[in-house]
Amino acid sequence: MSILIKNVRIMQTEPPFDVKENMDVLIEDGRIKAVGAGLPQRADKVIDATGKTLIPGNVCSHHHYYSGLSRGMLISAGPQTDFIQVLKEWWWRLDRGLDEEALYYSSLICSIDAVKAGTTCAIDHHASPSFIDGSLSVIAKGMEEIGLRGSTCYEVTDRNGGMKEVEDGVKENIRFAKEVDEKKKKGPVLVESMIGGHAPFTIPDAGLQLMADAMKETGRGMHLHVAEDKYDVVWSHHHYNEDIIDRLDRFGLLTDNTLLVHGLHLSEKEIATINERNCFFAHNGRSNMNNHVGYCRTLPMIKNLVIGTDGCGGNMFEELKISFFKHKDEGLPFWPSEFVAALNRGNRLIEKSFNDGRKWGRVEEGYTADLTLLDYNAPTPLVSANAAGHFVWGMSSNAVDSVIIDGKLVMENRKMIGIDEAKIYAEARRVAQRVWNTVDKIKP
Repeated sequence: MSILIKNVRIMQTEPPFDVKENMDVLIEDGRIKAVGAGLPQRADKVIDATGKTLIPGNVCSHHHYYSGLSRGMLISAGPQTDFIQVLKEWWWRLDRGLDEEALYYSSLICSIDAVKAGTTCAIDHHASPSFIDGSLSVIAKGMEEIGLRGSTCYEVTDRNGGMKEVEDGVKENIRFAKEVDEKKKKGPVLVESMIGGHAPFTIPDAGLQLMADAMKETGRGMHLHVAEDKYDVVWSHHHYNEDIIDRLDRFGLLTDNTLLVHGLHLSEKEIATINERNCFFAHNGRSNMNNHVGYCRTLPMIKNLVIGTDGCGGNMFEELKISFFKHKDEGLPFWPSEFVAALNRGNRLIEKSFNDGRKWGRVEEGYTADLTLLDYNAPTPLVSANAAGHFVWGMSSNAVDSVIIDGKLVMENRKMIGIDEAKIYAEARRVAQRVWNTVDKIKP
């Protein structure tokens, strides 16, 4: 289906943040076919976007879809005075309580929430120790049914079952990557894969080697938490007498399609190595504050900085605002333009992950049509020089009017298309209560 968006303001979300008024955008076969003023009205659907703003869709560069049913979770839990207690008392009990039905509804609601907030792609990092084989296909199914672009992987770890659990996690990553490759033979896919790992302190050297082998076999990059808490750093020094990044580099895991997450306690030397290897680095401001693990003061040093939520939903307008204000509160240099550019840089990660020649992240001819239309009534002039300021200080998910992903309208006039939201959310509440009852019986 072809779509013509008429009389719209176009605002790019990467430097120099070009703003153009009264433009038309023609979309055909999943891509932007033409951009200009007064394009002929030959399209299957014409949208009059007078007074509205069209931007590239936002990217959540690190999400945890398994957290979808955790909101307000009512369980009995012990002390959570440090990061490891938080993991053991909360998240590691939750993921052990997940099954196929729970994953499916987590994927559906996380995808709907993302789309309604103007997010067109979510990079997921998954764990469900009681349901590993086939788990990634279930998450992909939920994304595809909603129409959200995404990527997912299984976080390899030995925290529950030793090397058997490590091996099962690696096998699931490889299995899903091959499933995606089979789908690619029929055309471009909506959901890609990566090789996931939980964190270095729960992956032995033998596990890192298996992950490195899986990366070579599948051609995918790694997706891994690093130095979220000082515990990870101390563990690496104690057990391996190495900095975390040196340990990962020893196995060849630092590639230009690798995504490292958090990194609060990495040294400047380690950041330099990440930059040299052209790795991506996801900052998750809200999660870091929630887990009280500290602040990543090296953000201005990071070359390929992207923005994620670590499972705190898919609303990147909200995430960006809080991350920006926290950074300012720390008294560190970084302007709205740097944060908005980092958010848009998630599109470079998509390009590396999908690796099929498509381009993302601009409202421009030839780019993939993953777009967000905002009903944003600017109270002051909106021009290239202050566009990033409008994004941080004015625009929000409340302004999201319509969302196009892969050239298809997924949401129009604030209503999801072809989706029975009420039914999905009712089922999600039922499944959530069942999961909570299960988790409450699981011992840390």
